[in-house]
Amino acid sequence: MRARLHRLVIVGLSPSLLVVIMFAGSLVLWIGVPVGWLWIGSRMEPSSGLSAAIGAMMIGMLLTIAAVVTFLAWVNRKHVELLEARGSFGGTATALELVLVATAVVAVAGFGVWFFGFSGSSPIPLNISY
Repeated sequence: MRARLHRLVIVGLSPSLLVVIMFAGSLVLWIGVPVGWLWIGSRMEPSSGLSAAIGAMMIGMLLTIAAVVTFLAWVNRKHVELLEARGSFGGTATALELVLVATAVVAVAGFGVWFFGFSGSSPIPLNISY
């Protein structure tokens, strides 16, 4: 019964859909998790103190990252199984490795655009007074 269910799941998925899921999950990993936990930490009660907020953010971020990475690894295994079942897996790098690198580049570029263009911070001080 389990093999039959497994076969139905594999047949119903396309490799490109799994890559899209990996891409979205990787963006969540690089951008969504840090921004989400920074937002949650900023909403914590001021009376709990800064160290409590930072501790909650760190623990929450680590647990969320562990969950997202576990999910991405599962999707990657399904992708490799699907390609092997179709006889087309032959590369040394998996799709997840390529997707993680591509989304890291997107995340760093997006951060650069935000920091230099929209955050209000200037890398070069404009008003220097001695």
